[in-house]
Amino acid sequence: MCWALESALSQEGYQVTTATRGLQGIDLAKETDPSMVILDLKMPDIDGIEVLKELKKFNPNIPVIMITAHGTIDTAIEAMKIGATDYITKPFKLEEIKVQIKQALHLSDLEDQVNFLRQELGERYGKIVGQSEAMKEVTLLIQQVAKTGTTVLITGESGTGKEVAALEIHKASNRADKPFVAVNCAALPEQLLESELFGHEKGAFTGATSKKKGRFELADKGTILLDESGEMPLSMQVKLLRVLQERCFERVGGTETIHVDVRVIATTNIDLIKAISNGSFREDLYYRLNVMHISMPPLRLRKEDIPLLVNHFLDKFDPSHNKKISSEAMKTLTRYNWPGNIRELQNVIERALIVCQSAEIQPTHFPKELLNSIEETTTSALNLSESGFSLQELEKHLIIKALENNNNNQTKAAKYLGITRPTLLYRLQKYGVKL
Repeated sequence: MCWALESALSQEGYQVTTATRGLQGIDLAKETDPSMVILDLKMPDIDGIEVLKELKKFNPNIPVIMITAHGTIDTAIEAMKIGATDYITKPFKLEEIKVQIKQALHLSDLEDQVNFLRQELGERYGKIVGQSEAMKEVTLLIQQVAKTGTTVLITGESGTGKEVAALEIHKASNRADKPFVAVNCAALPEQLLESELFGHEKGAFTGATSKKKGRFELADKGTILLDESGEMPLSMQVKLLRVLQERCFERVGGTETIHVDVRVIATTNIDLIKAISNGSFREDLYYRLNVMHISMPPLRLRKEDIPLLVNHFLDKFDPSHNKKISSEAMKTLTRYNWPGNIRELQNVIERALIVCQSAEIQPTHFPKELLNSIEETTTSALNLSESGFSLQELEKHLIIKALENNNNNQTKAAKYLGITRPTLLYRLQKYGVKL
């Protein structure tokens, strides 16, 4: 049997290694790390089930086709439960097993591609980095909500890591081995967004030359990320509301009702309460999305995390650790207020690694805009001090500026200043500041 299979499969272009005993086969598999194994159920020393168990111990993903006789089909089914890819009964034609081999190798390739794409997905979105109290709170919320099927709304300024948090929720959920599908709700016009979310039938509109599944359908049993959901047109908000309520929809141009089991995570960097008040966002949709709310803090309010983030990006862009960052450069980074948040910090570090020709990154390797901003902030503070401001007057001035910069939103102004809202209200009353 070994000789016949080796001869036939070698002619097909496969490199074949054979063993006629179970223990010998295990040793050969460990030594050669084959792409797949054809394994007889009955062998002189140990049977195929024991060999299969050993193979799966050191390589759980290896495809295995079991060869069995008619009387041992139940045992072959047992092998499938342990992890065998397929089985074939004797006597069989060579063409039959050739087809099974191709199918098993194709399936193995697909699994490798899926694992690669999952790794790419993780690299694209990154991971949560930070030990500040604000980030500890975010991490705890992610852990608490992950195991539920609850809809989650993640808010925060652009670049704060909302998409990263969404992926972390998916990875920690019981849907982790199912699809994670993201769609940018602000990047597409209304008709294309509807097609992107729900799919379309052939001929549904100009250019619809074939049937297409939408993101909700592709995300079935998994998670869908509605990125920048606050930018969604009102007509689409109505359709999304129906999906959240009934878990079903029709493709554009279709009549078939499609039912899905999808966990929804929405992100936005706009103030949805304000959007509701000006009529650009539906209140009922807001409450459907905001079952669990996670607010991602801006980087300026978690500056103690900057060294950790810097080292994370150095590891990412310079894995061989050819360059390090000087203490003066690190101090410079912590003095900047980061309007672009973590995304801006990542870009600054990537750029610094490119322009730095020495072994140590210095402040001179940072963009001029960043250095000028720090200088302007420092000069402004010095000017206030030199103008004879008392500490109380300086504090009052900062509070007024914070309110102006945040459209008199007390909660945002308090976050900007790094204090609680009750503390801000106390200071407003103390200094007689009228809104």
